[in-house]
Amino acid sequence: MTDTATDATTSDEQGRYVNPGGEFTRDQRYIATRITADGREGYPVEPGRYRLVVSRACPWASRAVIVRRLLGLEQALPMAVAGPTHDARSWTFDLDPGGRDPVLGIERLQDAYFARFPGYERGITVPAIVDVSTGKVVTNDYAQMTIDLSLEWTAHHRPGAPDLYPAALRGEIDEVNALVFRDVNNGVYQCGFAGSQRAYEAAYRRLFARLDALSQLLDRQRYLVGDTITEADVRLFTTLVRFDAVYHGHFKCNRQKLTEMPVLWAYARDLFATPGFGDTVDFGHIKSHYYEVHRDINPTGIVPAGPDLSGWLTPHGREELGGRPFGDGTPPGPVTPGETVPDLASA
Repeated sequence: MTDTATDATTSDEQGRYVNPGGEFTRDQRYIATRITADGREGYPVEPGRYRLVVSRACPWASRAVIVRRLLGLEQALPMAVAGPTHDARSWTFDLDPGGRDPVLGIERLQDAYFARFPGYERGITVPAIVDVSTGKVVTNDYAQMTIDLSLEWTAHHRPGAPDLYPAALRGEIDEVNALVFRDVNNGVYQCGFAGSQRAYEAAYRRLFARLDALSQLLDRQRYLVGDTITEADVRLFTTLVRFDAVYHGHFKCNRQKLTEMPVLWAYARDLFATPGFGDTVDFGHIKSHYYEVHRDINPTGIVPAGPDLSGWLTPHGREELGGRPFGDGTPPGPVTPGETVPDLASA
């Protein structure tokens, strides 16, 4: 991924960058340290040594939550869940007693960043993996993080864990991921944070052209690459599941709702019904985050009561396309106690 901020951009108080043409530009200068099986970068894979910090509101963090559950890494890589909202300083642990993570002992994620990089000036982002013994952040490189969970943490995968990044398909997965990131995952943000009409309409056209192309692809095959769930499906799902609740209205991505795009709507429901996907989604957190935090877009902070979420549980019919969700593996078991999300009726 090469979409980085440059000196020609300006940043608002929330760390968002808009260039002189009004185009939103995502700062992707992440902490690229990797946790590897051989520890070649100083951080070896060790069960229980690290803490995955996420927010269920964040689509980038949701990727890590889903992959961790699909691979059965809950015990090897414990998880901390930050609250759905944050201020200009940091994500906070306001869901925990006393507003403090019980393992890291901190109130704000920024404390882990500053422990390693005093005066850290980039975004305090989730997901982040923190070394518990030192309290220092190791990485917030979300794109590499999920790949490494698949490839470097294999010794701690559950029996029957799926191969989300199969060697024979990696080139195709990477190609699909790049297009989906550019036009869809990041595209909705380019619509929502655009600083000019021209920039907004260009992003809007790219977004829906890509969604149309994905609809054509998925009309004839159950999953994006091959006949099983892969990393590519995880990355597209986290945007689709937020589309009607947030992106359609809040980010002005309003040519159609997801529910009005039959193929993508069925595809998203298929994944939602798959263990490891829908059972990690908290629509309440998602809506609270976007509508309460983005006050420049939604000054009142009012969170919409809708949309109706009951459709997520309706039959999708995608089984007719064949495919084997977990390949030669098996579905993950029940959600770990303490990591359940509200059912749709209460979201």
